[in-house]
Amino acid sequence: MADLFGLLNATSDSANISVLLSQLPKAKWLNKYDLYQWEGLWYFPAHIESTLAFQTTFEARDDDVIIASSPKAGTTWLKALVSSILNEWNNNSDELDPLTKENPHNIVMSLEGLIYLLNLKPDLSGIPSPRIFHTHLPYHVLPESIKKSKCKIVYIARNPKDTFVSLWHFMNTLKPEDQDLYPIDQAFEDFCKGIHFFGPYNDHVLAYWNESLKCPKKVHFLKYEDLKKDPKEQVKKLGEFLEKPFVNDEEVDQVLWRCSIERLQNLEVNVSGSFPFGLRHSSFFRLGVVGDWKNCFTKEMSDRLDHIARSKFEGSGLNLDIESIE
Repeated sequence: MADLFGLLNATSDSANISVLLSQLPKAKWLNKYDLYQWEGLWYFPAHIESTLAFQTTFEARDDDVIIASSPKAGTTWLKALVSSILNEWNNNSDELDPLTKENPHNIVMSLEGLIYLLNLKPDLSGIPSPRIFHTHLPYHVLPESIKKSKCKIVYIARNPKDTFVSLWHFMNTLKPEDQDLYPIDQAFEDFCKGIHFFGPYNDHVLAYWNESLKCPKKVHFLKYEDLKKDPKEQVKKLGEFLEKPFVNDEEVDQVLWRCSIERLQNLEVNVSGSFPFGLRHSSFFRLGVVGDWKNCFTKEMSDRLDHIARSKFEGSGLNLDIESIE
C-alpha cells in the first residue's frame, strides 16, 4: 500500500520537472515535508508536475462544475452537497444513495491531487455530463479552458483559525503511530508564513473572492460559517447557482440530511474504508464545528492570525468571521 505523502514528496524522473524544482524556493513544512514555492504558493513536488499536465491538457465543458477550496476548509461537505444537488439524490432510499457506498472524495475526484497525480494523460472524455471535479489550486493557476468556458466554480472558505486547527489535526492522523504529534507551535508558525500545501491560505481565499465579485454567475463564493449558521438558505442559493433550484423545502431538508457530517461520518464506508494509497476515509471527518480553534489557541496566536487576515482582506469586503479571544 503506497504512502500518499511519500508519493507527493517524490521527485519525478522528468528532467524538465527536476530542473524546475532546482530553481524554486524550497521549505520544510512541519519539519518533515519538502514544499516548493511556485506561482506564488507552496506545493509538493508531485503536485507541480500534475498541475502542469492539468493546465495543458484539460478541456473544460460548459456544463462542468469545479469545486475549489484550500485544504480543510469544508471540502468534504461541499462535495457531497454539490453531487446531491446536481444528480438530484433526493430519494429516501439508502440503496440508491452513492454516498452510502463511496467517500465524497471518490465521488468528486481532485484533478491535480488524484486524477493527474496518478496519470499525467488521463482520458476524461467518457465521463457523462455534468462532470464534477475538485481542485485545491489557486485561481490564477487554473487551466485557461476552465476560465474561458461557461463551467461553474463553487469555492468554499473558512475562518483561517479553524482551517489551521483542522489541517493540524488532519496531518496528525496521517503520521506513523509511533511518531509524536506535530508540534502545534511549529505548525502554527508555518501556517502564519503561508508554508503549507497550497498556502498561503489568505491569498488562496482572496483570489477566488475577487473573481466571485467580478463574475458572480461563474464563481460562487461560500463561507463555511454561513453554511453552518443557515444551511437551508445557503443550500437554496447553491441550487440556484447550479441551475438546479429546489421545488420545495422538503427537498432541501433531504439534501441537508443526506450530506450532513453526522450522517456521513457514521456510514460504514467512512468508518472502515480507505483509499488505495492508505489514507483512511475517517480522516476526513472530525468535528465539523465553528470555533474549535478556541480550544487550541492562546490570545497571542489568535491576535497574530487575526492581524494577518485583516491585513490581507482590508478593503476587499470579505469578512471571514474573525473574532479574538477576550
